[in-house]
Amino acid sequence: MQPTATVLVYSDDANTREQVRLAVGRRPAADLPPVQYLECATLPAVITELEKGGIDALVLDGEANPAGGLGVCRQVKDEIYNCPPVLVLIGRPQDAWLATWSRADAAVTHPVDPVALTDTLAILLRRRIAPPAKTVAHR
Repeated sequence: MQPTATVLVYSDDANTREQVRLAVGRRPAADLPPVQYLECATLPAVITELEKGGIDALVLDGEANPAGGLGVCRQVKDEIYNCPPVLVLIGRPQDAWLATWSRADAAVTHPVDPVALTDTLAILLRRRIAPPAKTVAHR
């Protein structure tokens, strides 16, 4: 297992980025490595970091300005080869259809529910960084 999981958190609001970090903490689940956060406040910063590689998951604020996380999600899914899984923070449960449109892998409502956010992010990280299952030969 790798030493850390890198999670990019995008929001123009420093408080939202902090809420995500505090909700998830250093380790979202016992079977996952500790999380290292990379915070971005602008779309160009997100694209730059994704192009560098090494990102295991993204948490995007759907209410960010001027580039909302849902539009950012759709753009990175179109433009970034092997894009990491994306969790979007949506303002209302009724906005779930927008998350589907954006091709997000998951969505949770904002304000942040620590349990929902942590559990959902853990699922996405497991998909990305879990070692492949060993095959057992049957006799």
